[in-house]
Amino acid sequence: MNAHPLLFSTGNLTQKTLAGQVAVITGAGGGIGLETARSVAWLGARVAIAEIDPHTGEAAAERINAEILPGTCLFVHTDVGDAHSVDELKQRVLSEWGRVDIVLNNATLAPLGGISERPIRDWDASYRVNLRGPVLLAQAFLPEMIERNSGVFACVSSVGGAYMGAYETLKAAQVELARTLDGELEGTNVTVFTIGPGIVPTATARAGVAQIAGRYGKTVEGFFEMYKDQLMSVEEAGAGFAAALALAPRFRGMEIFARQALIAAGIDIVDVTSPVSPQQIDSAQAGEALALCREVRATLSKEYEGWKKRSLFERQWMLRDFKQHAGQPVDQALEALDQLATELDGCSRGEAAAIEKHRSIAGRVAGYYRHYLALAESSMKDPVKLKEYQGIIRGWQEAAERLEIFLKPG
Repeated sequence: MNAHPLLFSTGNLTQKTLAGQVAVITGAGGGIGLETARSVAWLGARVAIAEIDPHTGEAAAERINAEILPGTCLFVHTDVGDAHSVDELKQRVLSEWGRVDIVLNNATLAPLGGISERPIRDWDASYRVNLRGPVLLAQAFLPEMIERNSGVFACVSSVGGAYMGAYETLKAAQVELARTLDGELEGTNVTVFTIGPGIVPTATARAGVAQIAGRYGKTVEGFFEMYKDQLMSVEEAGAGFAAALALAPRFRGMEIFARQALIAAGIDIVDVTSPVSPQQIDSAQAGEALALCREVRATLSKEYEGWKKRSLFERQWMLRDFKQHAGQPVDQALEALDQLATELDGCSRGEAAAIEKHRSIAGRVAGYYRHYLALAESSMKDPVKLKEYQGIIRGWQEAAERLEIFLKPG
């Protein structure tokens, strides 16, 4: 079993993490999809590769069965935009393994170029794969997951810009699809989330970038050089996708990136071969940061308790809004602040502590309060109450921002 042994051997996931589970991964004949399938199989699951290209699909399944164990992987020729084909995929996997625990909407089509330049047929083709496909898969596989009260349905997002509209617009719609499903599935143990790979120089990405790099005044290599600090290898991105699927409940309703999932699994791809020593900060500074951390934690906890007392609709909206703008659920943010406080307490007594893992929490909370302030300013009509509320929220924001400054490296 040699798929990604270095990455996963450094973290807290094992070859039994997904034992007994069945995953359907679309577009897994190559690239990130294939690496995700390899990783999910390494973690113990059986994997159905839903791929439109029969040659790459068959080759991928053969590779995984040779690497892991015969019978681990199944190739099903699938056109995700065709309802009949998706139904055949469902029936084949159920007849083979009896259940589906995980669905990853990885299949994609990426027509690039200016909005006015791409013919409408390219937009239709993009819609067919990037949105119609995930909807068909949701309709096919979610009912059984809901009945069993267990399952994971994940969408794949993307970050783009100019000259990527026919692709990015439909990927953004897929993010909204996941958010809507998350709301509809609240109260169940069926988890929906969205994950993005970051910047990964796959063959598909390079071919697409070759079409538009000149418009940015760059070569293909120059385009990727702009994002060198964010680049991930195909193998790393696939491992990150698999880690997210394995740890799905903690990412419920969120839009995350592959690197976040690896870190959550105890894997820091920067540190795999050359670990960084724990950050040490001055004990007096650590004491001040600890006081701020406790203040930020107390404020957020009080708000959280207030949200839980609101009506169902308001409560759901507030919790989802925090998760969207802070990048994690409130309870996870509170847990991170607790862990940070423990580490800062050690620093205040002269101990070295690895605060890097939780450094980002202050910025996440501060970012949410900035959004919260803007929301209040756009919705509150009473100027007296608005002024009072502005002062309160700015106080919360400033405490989180001061904590963020203390935690900056260097």
